[in-house]
Amino acid sequence: MRLVAIGLAAGVFSALFGVGGGVIAVPLLILLVSLPERAAAATSLGAIGITALAGVVVFGFRGEVDVGYGALVGLPAAVGALMGTSLQQRVPTRTLTYAFALLLTAVGVWLLVT
Repeated sequence: MRLVAIGLAAGVFSALFGVGGGVIAVPLLILLVSLPERAAAATSLGAIGITALAGVVVFGFRGEVDVGYGALVGLPAAVGALMGTSLQQRVPTRTLTYAFALLLTAVGVWLLVT
């Protein structure tokens, strides 16, 4: 049941704010399901593919998807994902924890001040 709740929360916030579901799913998978961070990140990436497809379909029916811009962002993002996955395997878990926490904090502060 926790996984269903995590998936629902990630989907709602992903579509509502246009953020990657991983920002929501990864911390929840770690806190509520006790997945190790690397497994949480990998699991989240699998779920994000499904979430993104659903969001694109709905926004596409509304005519709100710019396929050209999506490709210009998505293709380099795919390369970045390959690079990030490789890098993640070399970075100590503790460093990943601090980096992710710092990223979430920085984004939160930036949103509050802008």
